[in-house]
Amino acid sequence: MSDDKEILVEKVRELVDAPKENWPGGSDNTANLINEPRYLSEPLSADQAKKQMSARSRRGFLVGGIAALTTVFGWRWISDETKYNLYHRAFAFNEKVSQFFYSPRRLAAEFPPERITRPNRLNGDIGMMNQAEVSVWKLTVAGINGSGIREFTIDEIRALPRSEMTTEFKCIEGWSTIVNWAGVRFSDLAAACGLTQETIPEYVSLTTPDKQYYVGWDTAAIMHPQTLLAYEMNGEPLTVEHGAPLRLASSTKYGIKQIKRIGNIEFTSVRPKDYWNQPENGGYDWYAGL
Repeated sequence: MSDDKEILVEKVRELVDAPKENWPGGSDNTANLINEPRYLSEPLSADQAKKQMSARSRRGFLVGGIAALTTVFGWRWISDETKYNLYHRAFAFNEKVSQFFYSPRRLAAEFPPERITRPNRLNGDIGMMNQAEVSVWKLTVAGINGSGIREFTIDEIRALPRSEMTTEFKCIEGWSTIVNWAGVRFSDLAAACGLTQETIPEYVSLTTPDKQYYVGWDTAAIMHPQTLLAYEMNGEPLTVEHGAPLRLASSTKYGIKQIKRIGNIEFTSVRPKDYWNQPENGGYDWYAGL
C-alpha cells in the first residue's frame, strides 16, 4: 500500500511541475485562465492532514460567518432612501442589458394545448370592475399623433385581426402558469390608430377604468408580436377576475405589467408611472422584463 501511495504522490508532483496547458482542461480550465497558483505540500501523516483540514474549515467558517453578520447588520444600518437608490441603480443596469439583447424577432416558447395549466391561478384585484361595468366598457386611446383620441368598444376590438398564443405567464413572486390567450396584437391596435414605427412615441401608459392600477411600458416591448390585448383565456371569454373585458398578455414582461381590465391607453414621450414601481408599493423594477 505504501508503494502505491509513493507512486501516486510522484504522479501528482509530475502534474504540478507540468506546463499549465498540460493540466486537465488545458486552456479552458478556469484555474489556468486566472493563473491560479498550485502547489503540493510536503508529505503529511494522516493525523497532520486531519489537523490542517480542521483548522482550514474552522477558519473558513469564522471568516464566512463574520462576513455574513457584517452584511446583515450593515444593510440594517443603511437608510431606506439609500437602499431604494441602490435597488434602482441595479434595476437601471438590468434594463440596459435587457434592452441591448431585446429583439422583436426573439419569440418565447409556445406550448401545445395539453400543457395548459388548469385551473389558472388568480392574482391581483386592484381596479376590479363588476359585471355591470363590463357591459358598458369602452377603451379610450389618447396621444395619437400628438393629441388625438379614439374610443373602442369590445366589438370593435374583436373586429381587428385576431391572434392566439399559448405561452408561460410568469409572476414576479416566483410562480408561473401556461395559458392560451386570444386577442389583438397591440401593434395592430396601434396601426388601427394610424401610428407607425416612425410616429409612435417612446412609451405607453395603461390604466384601469378607475385609474387605481396603472403600468408604464416601453414601446419597443409592447409592440412585440407576442404582446396581446387579450379578450379570451383558454378558449373562453375573460372572466371579471381575470381582467374582463380586455387585459394585456405578454411574453416579454412579468405579470405585474400585464394589466387587467384596461380602460385607458396613452402614447407618450414621457416615461409613465408604474404602480409597483412606486416606493409606497414596494419600489419594484419599472422595466420588469423577462
